[in-house]
Amino acid sequence: MAEWIGIGRRARRCYGFDEVALVPGNTTINPNEVDTSCQIGEIKFKVPILAAAMDGVVDVRFAREMGKLGGIAVLNLDGVQTRYENPAQVLDQIASATPEEATKLVQSVYLQPVQEKLIAKRIAEIKSANVPVVLSCIPQNAIKFGKISQEAGCDIFIVQSTVATVKHISTEYSILDLEKFCRDMKIPVVLGNCVTYEMALELMEIGASAILVGIGPGAACTTRGVLGIGVPQITSTVDTAAARDYFFKRKGKYITVITDGGMRIGGEICKAIAAGGDACMVGSSFARAEEAPGKGFHWGMATSHANLPRGTRIRVGTTGTLKEILFGPARVDDGSQNLIGALQTSMGSLGAANIQAMHDVEMIIAPSIQTEGKVFQVGQRVGMGK
Repeated sequence: MAEWIGIGRRARRCYGFDEVALVPGNTTINPNEVDTSCQIGEIKFKVPILAAAMDGVVDVRFAREMGKLGGIAVLNLDGVQTRYENPAQVLDQIASATPEEATKLVQSVYLQPVQEKLIAKRIAEIKSANVPVVLSCIPQNAIKFGKISQEAGCDIFIVQSTVATVKHISTEYSILDLEKFCRDMKIPVVLGNCVTYEMALELMEIGASAILVGIGPGAACTTRGVLGIGVPQITSTVDTAAARDYFFKRKGKYITVITDGGMRIGGEICKAIAAGGDACMVGSSFARAEEAPGKGFHWGMATSHANLPRGTRIRVGTTGTLKEILFGPARVDDGSQNLIGALQTSMGSLGAANIQAMHDVEMIIAPSIQTEGKVFQVGQRVGMGK
């Protein structure tokens, strides 16, 4: 699989969304009759697309609306929602800042300490709409925030870092024992992020109910440019899904794989699931919703760093309601709306009755898939030419 890139050094070829395509089989299914649901622990969701734990995407209002539509919105406990009693005021400042001011402002607002009382308050505000509460934080805060969240009624807890490992070395601070944390929590725990077979398998073995897959592909994330690390999402999803299948065969327990980041349109979500993902985590598409707190802006990363920012604020605009983005009708021609309709139609065209069947469809290497026959769209910057 690997090619020589120099004397004594080999590298394997990896693939992203633009380089592959899905091939129809011998059967097609009515798109209205396919099952798009996914499951994390014992909790089932009809929408297999999670709204990313980013402050420009998810607040209390957004989480309520996403839950009512059958999906999952992840609230970031390290973000402005728990640092400020009135986070809307801070979000307005970020949205109205000039590009030159934005990075400095985003860094400064996260210096305010988290107020633990606001964790339970935000959970109560979301639960008042009778929808699941899904929260995330960095490993350093997991024990403290996890206990508060569980007691306040959180349904799923996510521990998210740039690169998740079971073995972490540090002399400056105490290390989170992920295995003990998963064992002590009475609710499903999602761990991430990872991109390799070996690490996915280790995270599953220590008790993760689901894993997040992806390092640096997000629209507002600059990790790949700043740190030079990452694996394209098709390859990382295929590899981690292989670990899931091996773990299931050996232990009889199915662990959900969530492809996190890099998907802007319906076709990319379809490819991520065909590569082995059970669900996807998306930020920029939801940042364009009328309900999104970023008011047409999106910034990353989900795990902030005061001294080495690995995210930037980008303008994504506001294109429609959350319901239109998920279920249509689409008002734009670029595939960024009616994501569930796109997934259902793709599954029907491929003959995949459910998400697991989607994992078995044929995938080909097709670098011309985005440009073949699309000269007018590219020239006029419409549809697939945007």
